Amino acid sequence: MNDPHKFYREQKSLHTLSLKKVQRQLAISSMVRLLVFFIIVVAVYIGYSNTKIIIGSIVIGIIAFLYLVTRHGHLTYDKKKLEKLIAINQLELDVFADDISKLPSGKEFIDTAHPYSHDIDLFGERSFFQYANRTTTLAGKNKLATILTANSINDIPGKQEAIKNLSKLPEWRQDFSATASLVHVIASVPVIQKWLQNYTPFVPKIMRVLPAIVSVISAVMIVLLFLDSITFNMFLIWLFIGLGIIGTQIKNINILYREANQVKDTFEQYYKLVNKIEHTVFESSLLQEKQQLVINDKEKASHTLKQFANILDALDKRNNMLFGVFANGLLLWDIRQCYRIEQWITKNHTKVTQWFEVIAFFDAYNSLGNFAFNHPDYVYPQITSDRIILKAQSLGHPMLSTQKRVDNDITINQEQFFIITGANMAGKSTFLRTVALQIVMSNIGLPVCATSCTYRPIKLISSMRTSDSLSDDASYFFSELTQLKKIVDKLEEDEYFIILDEILKGTNSKDKAAGSRKFVERLVTVKASGIIATHDLSLCEIASELPQVENRFFDAQIVDDELYFDYKFKDGVCQNMNASFLLKKMGIV
Repeated sequence: MNDPHKFYREQKSLHTLSLKKVQRQLAISSMVRLLVFFIIVVAVYIGYSNTKIIIGSIVIGIIAFLYLVTRHGHLTYDKKKLEKLIAINQLELDVFADDISKLPSGKEFIDTAHPYSHDIDLFGERSFFQYANRTTTLAGKNKLATILTANSINDIPGKQEAIKNLSKLPEWRQDFSATASLVHVIASVPVIQKWLQNYTPFVPKIMRVLPAIVSVISAVMIVLLFLDSITFNMFLIWLFIGLGIIGTQIKNINILYREANQVKDTFEQYYKLVNKIEHTVFESSLLQEKQQLVINDKEKASHTLKQFANILDALDKRNNMLFGVFANGLLLWDIRQCYRIEQWITKNHTKVTQWFEVIAFFDAYNSLGNFAFNHPDYVYPQITSDRIILKAQSLGHPMLSTQKRVDNDITINQEQFFIITGANMAGKSTFLRTVALQIVMSNIGLPVCATSCTYRPIKLISSMRTSDSLSDDASYFFSELTQLKKIVDKLEEDEYFIILDEILKGTNSKDKAAGSRKFVERLVTVKASGIIATHDLSLCEIASELPQVENRFFDAQIVDDELYFDYKFKDGVCQNMNASFLLKKMGIV
């Protein structure tokens, strides 16, 4: 069994040492760049009267400077990546210390109309999403939210194998996340996709071949200049002719540059992510299937994306004034790169959506693999087709610490319904959310907080939280009825496991008892399975009439004038309620 605490501490220490080494290299690199700059200045000064020395010094200087800038850029990238890796490992150590404040809550995904997500705190502060999410791209974050809310029971063994596979690759997952987190997203993936789909080329046909012609002539002009066959003024005239040609297209070039600059970093990082996917051997068939989507073509997706990233980076070099003047005047640089961009978009824009979806998938599944790695004592449910829907030993809520958590055993069969009674604060609602979350986790392939678990896949629907809808002029009671109607309608479409907490709270006790009884009878009639928690002991009488219904309870005891809860799930009907005791204990009555 792996020790995640030890792993994260060791990784943090290892990356910290590497960071110190890179920082020293960066300091040396900065000094060397400054030295090269002064050498160029001195060479130009010394050769002021000699055109050959000036041109040669500038050309050699530009080449040397570009090399040093590129090398410095690589070192800077390594530094930032190591800082991300250190932060990733520190974050995991913080989470183990119950500090998840640095993780996004996912509150934007809260949907009160969803079949279960709002009821079981799937999103929001201190939610399961916040606890499990480690995505580093917006697309991956959205994908993870979709996985959690999909309510899909398809190919659970395949999902389990994928998560197991990724849980065994912690270094790979962290490297993927660190690389992805270096993306400074200016434009979202949908915006990039829209730009690629709707892009209209502007480079005239003549401009597609003119840069090559001008480049050849420029090379000849430089040779002639060194041979003193032409004057420096003639060379300058040629330089300005090139700049004039660029000027005819400068408006369109600037528009494309602004658009390309917004996506440059995304493609720079995404080709690296795809490259990691391509060059990893996965055991899971699901991961292999996703992998094939980026390596199935004659040319690997990473190579194609890298090519585009390099073109965008080449266009960005126009920002270097010295390089921009000479490259555009002698090579028509901007037009050349714009044409290359247009060619790439025309050829590859239809493939980008698929490649980006693969990246989002791996980003989302990295979070699931990370969750499994962090909980080596959790078990993957054994998937069965028997009548037993859920049989779990020591089932607990994954968001509760082991010190506070009380685990329970549960066995519930197909077409069976539990009515759970219990005192206030005895643990009914927590238990309902534990079972619900176990079903969600099982359906997406995660291991669950239990010592053993057998599970027959089933979709989940719940009604545990209901609120007034003032905008729709709907009362609390009507909102409840609407939710219960949704449940009944869903049961006509498919099989669902139903979890209900104190239904029909918006009406009087007598009406509530009668209505609750009829609703449970309806659920039994349609052969539904599930759990309902209630304070209404009269509802428990239905168990003597319907063999599909069984009573369970959570107890509360008063010992030495203090309320005591054991939070244990028991057979039968609760006999000890605590409302009167608490009112008196708190001096309310």
